Amino acid sequence: MKPSLLYRVASMLLVLFGFAHQLSFRQVDPAWGMDAEVAAMKAAHFDVLGVNRTYWDFFSGFGFIFTVTLFFAAVLAFQLGGLSRESLRDLGLVRWGFGVSFAVITVLMWRYFFVVPLIFSALAALFLLLAAWSAARA
Repeated sequence: MKPSLLYRVASMLLVLFGFAHQLSFRQVDPAWGMDAEVAAMKAAHFDVLGVNRTYWDFFSGFGFIFTVTLFFAAVLAFQLGGLSRESLRDLGLVRWGFGVSFAVITVLMWRYFFVVPLIFSALAALFLLLAAWSAARA
């Protein structure tokens, strides 16, 4: 399969992952029984370098950062999909680093999160690694 198609599929998966993450990461299902813990995260204020924050602020901020990272990864995958095979061959570290980083993210999703982000990250890693391999052998 052509690296361009593999990168474009990865890009679309990353866009979907980004939207799904952004729309859901701060949602708390009452069935989880976490109302008191979430309320405590929102109520626990502390000063960090002269700024007052809560644990909920940190949770939200890191979640927003991850969403931005997913959208940037989608843009990068889309751009890589538009490059010639010769250009892709010259970007070996970028190609393999991109794929391997999502493979590591997949392991982290398996260890610390749950099935939906695990599936998104595993599919993104698969397509990114296949694209890197396909570009290398051409």
